[in-house]
Amino acid sequence: MPDFTLGVTGNIATGKSTVTGMLARMGATVIDSDLVYRELVAPGQPVLQTLVERFGPGIVADDGSLNRPALGAIVFADPAALADLDRLTHPAVIAEVDRRAAEIPHGVVVLDAVKLIESGHADRCDAVWLITANPEVQVQRLMIRNKLSAMEARRRVAAQSPLEPKLRRADLVIDNSGTIEDLKEQVERAWRNLPVH
Repeated sequence: MPDFTLGVTGNIATGKSTVTGMLARMGATVIDSDLVYRELVAPGQPVLQTLVERFGPGIVADDGSLNRPALGAIVFADPAALADLDRLTHPAVIAEVDRRAAEIPHGVVVLDAVKLIESGHADRCDAVWLITANPEVQVQRLMIRNKLSAMEARRRVAAQSPLEPKLRRADLVIDNSGTIEDLKEQVERAWRNLPVH
């Protein structure tokens, strides 16, 4: 078991991956819930079949893989569909993340998850960091990263779960609206303040 489990969360395009990349370079072992999710929805996996049963065959690409843009178009336009996606995928993702974390013998393990708090997975962490950013910054990043129109990027930012409950639950809030140097300084300071390394 690791010595310390740190949860890192934040809404879309706030810079979670940038923060966890910094933490990995400082010696943490990072488990990215989104990568675990991608493995669990690979062709032939039971979770993918469950999603097809709920959202239809249109979410499967010609090569048998999950068509993430097609699924995204459904769930980001319909809060009930997004809730169904979470309900169908979170338990499997959490179980696999926990299995991997338990195999790490020592050190700091970082759990990178968008829905860390909403899924209840934050309760298994020793500390939770929330990464935030100005909504306009999120929109700009999404447009560049995902090649989305401004309208679609705004829709995806708006579809994210509210920030208030996350702010209440987080042990530390890191604002990533500024430069990468600002972010690095905040992350390095927070890392030094962890009770274990």
